Order: sequence, then structure tokens, then C-alpha cells
Amino acid sequence: MRESETETKNRLGDRNLSDPNITSTFSDTDEDFGSHHSDFSDYDPHCASIQGSPVMMSPWNQATPFQPSPWTSASLNDPNCPKNCLIGSLVREEGHIYSLAASGDLLYTGSDSKNIRVWKNMTEFSAFKSSSGLVKAIIISGHKIFTGHQDGKVRVWKPSSKKPRHYMRVGTFPRFLAIFRCSMRPKTYGEGKSKHTSLWVKHCDAISCLSMNEEAGLLYSSSWDRTFKVWKTSNSRCLESVKAHNDAVNSVISTTEGFVLTGSADGSVKVWKREGQGKSMKHIYVQTLLNQDSAVTALAVSTTGAFVYCGTSDGIVNFWERRKQQLAHAGVLNGHKLAVLCLSAVGNLVFSGSADKMICVWKREGITHTCLSMLTGHSGPVKCLAVERDGEESSSGAGAGAGEGKWKVYSGSLDKSVKVWSVSEQAPDMQQMALMQNGNVSLDDIPSAKY
Repeated sequence: MRESETETKNRLGDRNLSDPNITSTFSDTDEDFGSHHSDFSDYDPHCASIQGSPVMMSPWNQATPFQPSPWTSASLNDPNCPKNCLIGSLVREEGHIYSLAASGDLLYTGSDSKNIRVWKNMTEFSAFKSSSGLVKAIIISGHKIFTGHQDGKVRVWKPSSKKPRHYMRVGTFPRFLAIFRCSMRPKTYGEGKSKHTSLWVKHCDAISCLSMNEEAGLLYSSSWDRTFKVWKTSNSRCLESVKAHNDAVNSVISTTEGFVLTGSADGSVKVWKREGQGKSMKHIYVQTLLNQDSAVTALAVSTTGAFVYCGTSDGIVNFWERRKQQLAHAGVLNGHKLAVLCLSAVGNLVFSGSADKMICVWKREGITHTCLSMLTGHSGPVKCLAVERDGEESSSGAGAGAGEGKWKVYSGSLDKSVKVWSVSEQAPDMQQMALMQNGNVSLDDIPSAKY
């Protein structure tokens, strides 16, 4: 069932802010273990909507889509000063954008239209489709694309070696044979979200997030069924199912140190530790970082693993610093008026997207965070983010470190568009901007951090 845009916006005040509360329906027999070609053929390389023209924008997106935020230009009189600005928009007019993943020059977008579209250099490159409900999560590992769906399953896709525009489905988690074998053993049944019995090897509700630990060859999936599951990517086998929370698990993140973090609509953030290998592998509860009334809607870990960020439905971003193998609460970022729906942390920057239609760009120096920019332009809630290092400077041969500190940011929204931003760590922060604008902007309006 697909709800209207009005219903979507009205529902953003609910605790489960991360997604529409759509009932999952699926069949155990819609997949097998062989390779499949996508049955989607609606790709049109000449479609005019691939260009960022205001005329082609979504109905939600008609209000000056390319007008820059007051904070997106450092100084109009200084052409040499780095700027954070909108550089384009991708619109296909087919559904709300729920998931993004970027790798090199390719961007993958998932929506409630069931389509996964592939963009290259801001032009539509390819597309493929699954009949499994809206695409709630996308991650990339090597040449494979993993997608999490409303029906509780994970699909695995791979581009054809002979036809890069053509994508094939090469796997499904769990495989039908695993479900069949498990169904023959009563001991493999557990209690599901609605207190009905369900097989432990499959999610009984929508997948909300995916995370990959490439070093260990493990895929983690979190779900509204209150669990997270651990999959062996080499054989599609479910190694473990962990009943993690008392409500929907909205986010899961695996770190290189063997820790797993989960955030839930029950208002808690928990830390788990992976121990053992193979059949003896278990994830042991370590600690609860946060326990409050507001739902946890997003998690992110810094590139070095030294900081953990948590977005909640009250618009706050809490963060923790790793000190002597322990995570200690280090502060709060106040930048949004409505729920934080997505987070991303790269380099020295943290990005937070919100139901208030804005993206806050935070710069970290030590534990001090200052707001560089508020990126505006979306006309609907910002649901997902993907960040890649901008390769333009790094490939120009301008010397060592030429491309450092410059990023290309993709933001997906319930206004049915994806916007592309250029962000530099060297841009002046908002307090500097306010002073440069001769006091035209009140310092009270600038997002702040508390420690």
C-alpha cells in the first residue's frame, strides 16, 4: 500500500519516523538460487528528466530549486573562497527516495516505486527492478549491490561484464532452500514482532538498514521486526539473529573493530561485540549508549571510528567519543527543528538530514563541532545521504593533498528528487558568514553544539 504525500508528511511526528508504516507482504517462493536478469526495461537514456531543469522538477520541488541557501556561499565578492553549494538535481518523478549509495562515478537510488536507478555523471545510466516492495537500503561491496526491501529480504545484484548497463540478480538473503530446511525444524521458529512464530533465518518485517563488514565477509541487516541479522556474504547463509530492541530497529552499523551499533524506535542505542567465528560466532551485548523517549532514527560512525553520532526524532544529534576502548558521551548538536532522518560522517565533516527539509554540515576539530552550512533546496523531508570525495581536485595534479577536504554530497528526499552538493571543509562557518553579512543574520539562528 502506498500512502499519499500529505499522509507521509503528517506521519513524521510519529516515533517511527524513519519510514511509512506499510504492511509487509511477501512470498517465500519468489526467489531461487540461480542468477536472474532484471525484469525492468523502463530505462530511457534520452529521458529529459535526467537533467536538473527547474521545469522538470517534482510537484513538491517547484519553489526555486536552484536558489542557494543564505549559507551556501562564502562571499560573493571573493571568487577564491571555497563555497558549499547545490550543483544539480536528479528527478525521475516515480516515487519518494528512500535509499542512496555512491561508488566512484556511479550513484544508485532506491524509491517506493521498487526501481533501483543508476546515475553516472548526473545522467541516468541504467535501471533495474525487483517486485519486492520499496527499496529501503542500498550498499555496495566490490562489484555487488545489496538492496534491502519492504518484504524483509535482501537482494544481490551485479552488472554484466559484457553489458555494464545490464544488471542481474545473483542472490537473495535468505535463499529459498534455507527457508525450506528451516521450516522443517520446529526449534528454528522464534517469536516475531506480533508475537506470532516466524523463522529466525528471515526478517518478518521491513528491512530498515544494511551494513557491511568486508574484512569479515559479513552483512548486517536491521528490521522493524526488532532484530538484526548477520549474513555470510559468500554463501548467503544467516549466521545469527539477535533480538536487539523492544521496537523497530531503524539503524545498524558494523565497525572494523568487531563492534555493532543498533538504534531503535524504542529510544535506545546499543553496542554489541562480535565474538568467535563461524557456527560459534555470537554478538554479545556490551552497553546502552542512550535510552530516552524520542525514537532513534539514524546512526553514523566517523571514518576513524573515534566518534559515534545518533540522530533522533526530536531533531537532536548526540555524539560519543571513544576513550580507552570506551564510548563516552561528548556532546549534542542542535541544528534541526524536526526529526533527524539520516546521518553521514566523512573526514572531518558530519552531515545531518532532517524532516525540516534541510541538511546541516558540521565540521569537527577535536571534539568541537561548528556548523559550516545549512543546505536548503529540498521541498520535502531529507530521507537519505551519500557522500563521496570530490575527484575533480585530486585528479588535477595540483600537488599532494589537492583534493583533500572537498566532497560531493547526494541527498534523497520524499520530494522525489536527489540533489547533488559540493562541500568544502575550508568554507567559512556560519558565524563567520554572519559577520561577513554585516549582521543581517542573527547569531541566535545559527545551529549550535553543546559539550
